[in-house]
Amino acid sequence: MTAIVIDNLTKRFDDLVAVDNVSFSVKSGELFGLLGPNGAGKTTILNMLTTLLVPTAGSALIAGSDIKKDPDGVRSNIGIIFQDPSLDIGLTGRENLEFHAMMYNIERSERKKRIAEVLKVVNLSEKADTLVEYYSGGMKRRLEIARGLIHYPRVLFLDEPTLGLDAQTRRSIWDYIKNLNKEYGTSIILTTHYMEEADYLCDRIAIIDRGKIIALDTPANLKVQYKRDRITLAVPDIPESLVTELEKRAWVQDILSENGNLVLSVSKGEENLPELFHLLHSLGVSVSAVSLHTPTLEDVFIHLTGASIREQDGSRRSAIRDRMRRRMMR
Repeated sequence: MTAIVIDNLTKRFDDLVAVDNVSFSVKSGELFGLLGPNGAGKTTILNMLTTLLVPTAGSALIAGSDIKKDPDGVRSNIGIIFQDPSLDIGLTGRENLEFHAMMYNIERSERKKRIAEVLKVVNLSEKADTLVEYYSGGMKRRLEIARGLIHYPRVLFLDEPTLGLDAQTRRSIWDYIKNLNKEYGTSIILTTHYMEEADYLCDRIAIIDRGKIIALDTPANLKVQYKRDRITLAVPDIPESLVTELEKRAWVQDILSENGNLVLSVSKGEENLPELFHLLHSLGVSVSAVSLHTPTLEDVFIHLTGASIREQDGSRRSAIRDRMRRRMMR
């Protein structure tokens, strides 16, 4: 089954094309990631899919409901965790969940059951009656995840779910996300700037740049497709015979000399290290150090989008977000 189908989704703000004819689908139960530089269009896509922004063109179906023709049907099937905190810190954790459940017209007896269940999922049962202002950053994020689950959504949207959290808390949130995806079978779309987060969590990833999808695959396939392993050999004198022999190997893509080291761009570096060592020994080449660097998702990201920092119009984004939240509270 398919949870989300997106066809040529486009959003323009005056002369700015924020999202440019984006198409992809998300399977039921899939954990799908959107990666991109600042201002690439990730949050704009989420805002259209959650009916907070109206597309300029294109279409999307969320759990079978059209985002333009049946926005109420979409909202009844989704949960949203905003990038910025949106809890009422003057209420307890339980009261925040109670209020959110009432907005979804969940019956009182059912509310009590669901609140207990989602609090258990995010390990906040003991803190349920504590005011949210006394929660840590990680606890607040977990409560927001619990709130997004209260109506058993078929699709959950997470916009930078661990932004600003320390590494230990971030890893804890990752585990909660993994578990709820497994337990509930909820389809999840998340945006993130943390490459390791996307690599650890996502079944598939779409890399977005300047409003367009420039790559879409599993994390493993992206790493294999766009980058090769890198073997660095500390060789005082690089004999021509070694270079000649390396050029004959199909698994060696590139040979470079950098800072007195021999640097090889190779496929399946770990598998081919024994053959490389055998070749070095047979030619009598002395090596003082060897390092193997396997590609990371960050390598792929930089390779595809470039290394320059992108600036974004923060005032415009804030204004749009405020307008959307006011609409949600109507």
